[in-house]
Amino acid sequence: MAYPETSNAAAPLLGARLARPVKRAIAGQVVALFNDVEHGERPVIRRPDGLFGPGSVAWRVHGDVTSMMVGGVAGLMLQMLHPAVLAGVWDHSRFRDDLQGRLRRTARFIALTTYGSREEAEAAIARVRGIHGHVRGTLPDGTPYGANDPALLAWVHVTETTTFLEAWRRYGEPGMTAADRDRYFAEMAVVGGMLGVDPVPRSRAEARAIIAAMRPRLRVDHRTREVARILLNRRAEIPWQEPLQQLTQQAGLDLLPDWARRMHRLPPPLGRPLLRAGTLGVARTLRWAFS
Repeated sequence: MAYPETSNAAAPLLGARLARPVKRAIAGQVVALFNDVEHGERPVIRRPDGLFGPGSVAWRVHGDVTSMMVGGVAGLMLQMLHPAVLAGVWDHSRFRDDLQGRLRRTARFIALTTYGSREEAEAAIARVRGIHGHVRGTLPDGTPYGANDPALLAWVHVTETTTFLEAWRRYGEPGMTAADRDRYFAEMAVVGGMLGVDPVPRSRAEARAIIAAMRPRLRVDHRTREVARILLNRRAEIPWQEPLQQLTQQAGLDLLPDWARRMHRLPPPLGRPLLRAGTLGVARTLRWAFS
């Protein structure tokens, strides 16, 4: 059958119109995933007067939903290897019955400190420091710990910045320059310094040095395995999210360094090319939805 010549010109416009509701639906579901809509939370508005700005590397790295989810899983798996960081979660949080809420609050803190106004960022940091001030306890061996300990904050900071960056490089910007990678650590040192992190890495080399220095103190016990089990076996709040959650969890484990995989007794990764291709496909779809 012959079609009028005008159909060729109209096809892209029609396709764009059909795509809009699909994009809105996907974006809306993702926004709901990271914001407690029932309690009035709304997405953080990007403000140029915050700690960074539109030209920053942090805006680029933290703006990608998929790589942030992947990096977040890897970061948590690294953080729980530190006995005192683990104890803070074990003794003072409701991770067993409110893990999704904890993850959502962490994501919102990152959004506020990255994209919010300076006032919003400073208020978010002050809230976290206030909460940390009440998180104190004693390790099983009798060693006291406190969440505002600069060294503990350094471990949390260096693991999450490292994994966020590596996830972005793998699924968003494989050709990212060495200068921009160093610049990312330098930018995130602003937030780290305001939180009380010490030492705070300002480059890739400094981040690697902090991780290497901390490795002899890392441990795995029954509590580590229990927290990891809950993290990796949690069910999605909405059925459609389940495949996305499972994929990003496996991609997060794939992002871990070999020494951390051994500590967690994770099996050798199988189907790695397929896993990475699937995660990259999801990442591109979500970027399209928010474009």
